[in-house]
Amino acid sequence: MTTRIRVVAGILSTADGHVLIADRCRSRSMQDYWEFPGGKLHEDETPEQALARELSEELGVDVIRARHFQHLRHDYDDLKVAIDFFLVDDWQGEPSGVEGQQLKWIARSELDQVSLLPADMPVVETLNSI
Repeated sequence: MTTRIRVVAGILSTADGHVLIADRCRSRSMQDYWEFPGGKLHEDETPEQALARELSEELGVDVIRARHFQHLRHDYDDLKVAIDFFLVDDWQGEPSGVEGQQLKWIARSELDQVSLLPADMPVVETLNSI
């Protein structure tokens, strides 16, 4: 039985409707995909704490305001994840690829044209409906 991994992802958005995505070139799996920045929860860490830590480590930003947006589960062939997505509409610092990943600001309406992780696609649908 495969353990479900708890993950958080931040959807950083600008007033003009663009969101930040990061490539997975340095990841162990699915390197040809893009994703909303985030990562795994540590033991005894809340999703909010994990989000703040991950965005600081990956993007070099401090989260000022984030609100829970969507929770979903996704089963890959070799991995099961439970993801909490947060809308991050206020942060301090300029996002950069601290871990060597490329970042891209993309219009919400164009997210479905990017090779996002399959687990992220239901979130794109929800984003485009609000």
